[in-house]
Amino acid sequence: MPVRFLRNASELADVSIESPLPVQVANAKPVPADTLLVAITTVTTTTNRDLMENTNTETPTLDNCGQYRKLVWFYFRTGNAPTTYRILARTTDLSAQPLGTGWQQLAQANLPGNANEWGRIEIPTTGDGYYDQYRVEVYRTDGNNYTLTSKLIGVRG
Repeated sequence: MPVRFLRNASELADVSIESPLPVQVANAKPVPADTLLVAITTVTTTTNRDLMENTNTETPTLDNCGQYRKLVWFYFRTGNAPTTYRILARTTDLSAQPLGTGWQQLAQANLPGNANEWGRIEIPTTGDGYYDQYRVEVYRTDGNNYTLTSKLIGVRG
């Protein structure tokens, strides 16, 4: 028995590839999100190196992020070398200067996934962020250099 739907007030139509079932989302609110960074990084054994390949430990990877409750890091790795990632955050004053020296470490772990696989990490992993600056560092602990393609999205509200 075919599945049918009411195409207009008087016409019934069978569901098919040419005539798919219409879908309308009700009571949905779009999640306000912004793309903050798209970067291609060569992952090496250099520690303190962020996604922008910057080794100055005081330089943020992302700035002006106080409006975002969470960041989402999507990545695609071309190699399976064991890789450590570290996520740091801090808050700034009204003139965009850090409130104190250094960073608060939010996470440090092995980067999940193998060669030619996608991954996703939420920042922070639990709760809300609202930090002004973030630094995302990656380095491999063994194996060969590889390319890591990243996209970081900021989620408001």
